[in-house]
Amino acid sequence: MSSSPAPETLTLQLHVQPGAKKTVAAGKHGASIKIRLAAPPVEGKANAALLRFLAEAFAVPPRQVTLLRGEKSLEKVVRIESPARRPDLQLMKMS
Repeated sequence: MSSSPAPETLTLQLHVQPGAKKTVAAGKHGASIKIRLAAPPVEGKANAALLRFLAEAFAVPPRQVTLLRGEKSLEKVVRIESPARRPDLQLMKMS
């Protein structure tokens, strides 16, 4: 019996700036990836927009993106299961 490798799980540290003109990854903020969100920081709208943005960026279904920490903070930790793309690698190279 052969076993397949476990799917990759990625954990990202993010610095989120809600209320921006458009949603975009904006490089680094210390050890975190900075994300500017067009959604306002009210009633979970920014968190929902962040998870949708990350699902699209990493080419995964939204159910594979989970907010682990920082529900009411600008500093967030997100888990992405089995990402098909890895845009974070390029973003962390930016200065």
